[in-house]
Amino acid sequence: MDQGYDRTSLAEIVRRSGGSLATLYELFGNKQGLLHAIAVRWRDETMHGRVNQVEASDTSAVEILMGFVRREIGLWQSPRTVALLRMLVSEGLRDREFALQTYRDLHLPFIAEVSALFAEWAATGKAAIDDPEAAAHLFLSTISGDMMLNRLFGVEDAMLDEAQIRWRLQPFFSHFRIA
Repeated sequence: MDQGYDRTSLAEIVRRSGGSLATLYELFGNKQGLLHAIAVRWRDETMHGRVNQVEASDTSAVEILMGFVRREIGLWQSPRTVALLRMLVSEGLRDREFALQTYRDLHLPFIAEVSALFAEWAATGKAAIDDPEAAAHLFLSTISGDMMLNRLFGVEDAMLDEAQIRWRLQPFFSHFRIA
């Protein structure tokens, strides 16, 4: 990731890692397969329980979501996260199948996790969410849309503060009666 996807060859990766080109091809198929494997590993390291990392059982639904937002902001502040996502976007623009695979393997698991949480809240009366999956897409779009673009393009280094995020999410909380 230090040199960028286009400027890195598989031979250079093998030289730096001490492996063999044959093993790399056997495990990943090609450079794109290696990039996908790196992305899936990143997902596994960062995703596990992102939504459900709750400090206490009496934590409000709003605070659970705000905790998720704080963890997302932490991820977006990582230069390695930004570098990886830039590579994924760049390669996805070149290869539609890679883009679809990346979307399925990186984005949809987050949607599923948030959807499951929203479905649970709807079932227990903690929220009035009639379509948990659509609400999950809306929630993630609200918190990540311009923040992601700002970081990917490098046009703004400052992240939104908690008050700004709460303001943006207030219509979401109100509409779905999340307290």
